[in-house]
Amino acid sequence: MKISLCMIVKNEEDVLARCLNSIKDAVDEIIIVDTGSTDNTVQIAKSFGAKVYHFTWVNDFSRARNFAFSKATKNYVMWLDADDVVGACECKKIIELKNNYDPSISAFYFKYHVGFDENNNVTFHYYRERLFRRDLNPMWVEPIHEVVCYAGKSQTTDIAIEHRKQKENPPGRNLKIFEHHLHNGLKLSARLTYYYARELMYANKTYKAIKVFEEFLKSDNGWVENKIEAALCLADCYIKINKKQKAYDILYKSFKYDAPRPQVLCKLGELFLEDNLLNQAIYFYELALSSKIDNDQSLGFVETDYYNFIPNIQLCVIYAKLGNNSLAKKYNDIAGNLKPEHKSVLNNNQYFKNIGY
Repeated sequence: MKISLCMIVKNEEDVLARCLNSIKDAVDEIIIVDTGSTDNTVQIAKSFGAKVYHFTWVNDFSRARNFAFSKATKNYVMWLDADDVVGACECKKIIELKNNYDPSISAFYFKYHVGFDENNNVTFHYYRERLFRRDLNPMWVEPIHEVVCYAGKSQTTDIAIEHRKQKENPPGRNLKIFEHHLHNGLKLSARLTYYYARELMYANKTYKAIKVFEEFLKSDNGWVENKIEAALCLADCYIKINKKQKAYDILYKSFKYDAPRPQVLCKLGELFLEDNLLNQAIYFYELALSSKIDNDQSLGFVETDYYNFIPNIQLCVIYAKLGNNSLAKKYNDIAGNLKPEHKSVLNNNQYFKNIGY
């Protein structure tokens, strides 16, 4: 296996060297497609021996990424974003994969670590299609929140890429791209309908976001993971417009898409706690604690804090409210074993010390 690393970049001088340094030993060619940098991005890319091409930005990530793929010459293509990092151990795993792989596999999925806590522990990860046989013509689709379509078999690996964002995207960038394409007649797929609703929510266009989320959830199409996330987002939107009962209803409805996810269970626990329905809150937080992390969960989203830290810290709060300080302290101690320096744990420790526990 020989790998062409294919990237699209714009004004990434702060992170590009970090990214390329982390992956250079595992790839055989670096293709950099610049979409209009005005800083030192291109010079940094060339210092790593990259083949640099220029592409006029047309509000379409897939077109830019497919242009990058088209310049590859090796038998496999791989993509990264400039703010991604490949750890030394993960780099070695990629080299091992290159030397011991099944050539009948068309696409390899790597873990994507995208959330981290104050102690640098991974709190949010999922799988992404990352490495492809070039002769089978993998193609990016969708102008934004793009994804790769490929033919043949896929395989998940335990290789992880870390997404270490240092700066936020320009405000409203993604929504502007959506609006550009909608104005020009784009018909949203089920997947893009979900992402469009989410961008509306981020832009505080709450009522329009609700309408689009509801449209998405009424459809028979759409990935189950997106449906569950849409239910969570929709619940937040309903809460924002003071329709808490609708938030409860949509969270319950998410149970029909798949087994209850800890994120949903903790959200229900939070709502019941706010409404001072403590027994109900306990039920849902304990149910979250009983959930098991399935790292191959339909290649879905895994937010580890909802399986352990959040329900434990919330159960501490609830049992303290009920006057059961012994049980409250037990749950805080469990949370403290997970995150000993977390502000909530430290505040709770002081509380228990003050009351003699």
